Amino acid sequence: MKTIGFLFILVLIISGATLFLEGRIPFLLFEHRLEQIGSQNFGIQAAPHEIVLPPPLRGSTESKPATLSHSGVFFWTNEQRKDNGLTVLKSSLALDAAAAAKLNDMFIHQYFAHVSATGLGVGDWAADQHYEFITIGENLALGNYKDDQALVQAWMDSPGHRANILNAKYQEIGIAAGQGMYEGRQTWLAVQIFGLPFSACPAVDSALYSEIQEQKTKLAAAAAILDAQYEELKKPAAKRDPEYSQRVQDYNAAAEAYNKTAAEIKAMVETYNTQVKEQQACLAEFDA
Repeated sequence: MKTIGFLFILVLIISGATLFLEGRIPFLLFEHRLEQIGSQNFGIQAAPHEIVLPPPLRGSTESKPATLSHSGVFFWTNEQRKDNGLTVLKSSLALDAAAAAKLNDMFIHQYFAHVSATGLGVGDWAADQHYEFITIGENLALGNYKDDQALVQAWMDSPGHRANILNAKYQEIGIAAGQGMYEGRQTWLAVQIFGLPFSACPAVDSALYSEIQEQKTKLAAAAAILDAQYEELKKPAAKRDPEYSQRVQDYNAAAEAYNKTAAEIKAMVETYNTQVKEQQACLAEFDA
């Protein structure tokens, strides 16, 4: 009778171990989580750039004792914005450098246009200075204007240039003004580059994105190993292995570690996607 009872208990123990393995509920849950992680939509800087380019403004090239300056154009531009209830623009060293490069290129290659003969536009000059933008605009002027105030007023009298100066989206400005030979005459050229930097919207952590991709690759490799182990443990011959019980324990421990890693990656994905949504919502506001 004792022998029968012992055998019955032994059968229960073996059956319990087998059911725990064959149920595979933990591992199936892990696999499902992996699929959810893989279906997340990743995206960085999804919004298109906006570039505003009114036709270049030509003034008189008759010789005048005029002097144009960065500080003067900056001051009178912001005075116009204040008079119209707008926030003042901040001076940007990167946009100053882009404006200066554009100014020099126009004198060197003798053109007066938003796009050079080689196809370079304001976005290219900004990119050369590593300036990332949501919106960018450019005002150009040629002529011997009386002073900085007269130049800015000439832009204000032109609808397209006025719209750039009074564009509420812009936060920064770069300016360049210089005198040189153009079409055989000594004249002034002036450049304004307006910008709404990409930094105006919340950042997306690109390092976090890379970490997620790396961890997903490792998790996929771990899943393949677990799948192979599971298929082996399902085989009838495996259950006759004296080490079967230990192998089941090892498998379930590995599956538990997999689940923990999958949960951590899922949390990382949620954090990243929250950043993307916040950035896209900000970009949508500026696009309105």
